[in-house]
Amino acid sequence: MFGPGLSAVVSLVPNTFTFAWIVAILFAASWLLDSRRLAAGRSLAAGTWALFGLFWLTTVPYFALEHQSYVESILALVGVPACTYAGYLLYDGRASLFTLTRAIAIMLFIYLPFETIPAFSIAGVAFPEPRQILIEAVATQTGFLIDLLGYAPERVISSEGYDAAYAWTLADGHTVTIHVVLACTGLGSMAIFGGLVAAVQAPLSRKLRALAVSIPLIYVLNILRTTFISVVAGNQYMQWQTDLVLAMFGATDPYRVSFLISDRIMSQLLAVVALIAITFLAVRELPELAVILEDVLYLLTGEEHDLTESLDLPREPTNR
Repeated sequence: MFGPGLSAVVSLVPNTFTFAWIVAILFAASWLLDSRRLAAGRSLAAGTWALFGLFWLTTVPYFALEHQSYVESILALVGVPACTYAGYLLYDGRASLFTLTRAIAIMLFIYLPFETIPAFSIAGVAFPEPRQILIEAVATQTGFLIDLLGYAPERVISSEGYDAAYAWTLADGHTVTIHVVLACTGLGSMAIFGGLVAAVQAPLSRKLRALAVSIPLIYVLNILRTTFISVVAGNQYMQWQTDLVLAMFGATDPYRVSFLISDRIMSQLLAVVALIAITFLAVRELPELAVILEDVLYLLTGEEHDLTESLDLPREPTNR
């Protein structure tokens, strides 16, 4: 996938989650330095943005080859130049990007504990992995909706060893097992909104309203998504253009076609649309978010945008 030189560079970076923790800590350190009016904060933040771009580059093989996701592969590729450009702009004096820098740090501190904290014991009391608690809760709620729809797959142990998978037996005797993993919990999207809301300077009441219209909606939509994928893939309802779909994703198992269509194509594209809609709802409650969104649009288009005017947002004080 990479040339020899680039492959050598990528091979030197830490594993994915160690790399992400390094980025989170460096972003937080630059935030602290900037809050104390130290010039080193801008230089550290700019350098960390470039590092964040390298992080996204290292995730491309996983998204493309293992996760088989066109949407996430494209977003990771876009993230490489976008992060590098953000670092350049920040170093060049676009101070508003410090708000986005704070947001990224908070997002990572919300998300990474669920990926990296293992099970542990204190005073003889065993505590499961945080990811296990969240995954099994989503699996339970997904199973509840599946039952309401009149289906009865067998709940089994997932590939991670959790009680978080559903086995569907087809008419031909083949069993299709759908696993609930951390990516199925909506944690990533909730971390994004949590980071954005926490990063801006605004009254707590408006921040809470923004979280109230975003986090519950993300969670509910996500449960509907996992139910949809499980029912469709478990019953092979979308066995469309089997050979073409297998070729598109480099897959060989025809029983995965319904899953690939329902999850990797339909659900991921609809998730992007849903996040845009939820962002609009959140920014209506917390207009200060417009500053971050304007910076993101500038990174993508190279043009300035006035979202307060375009979206007719309330003229609340912002953190410019």
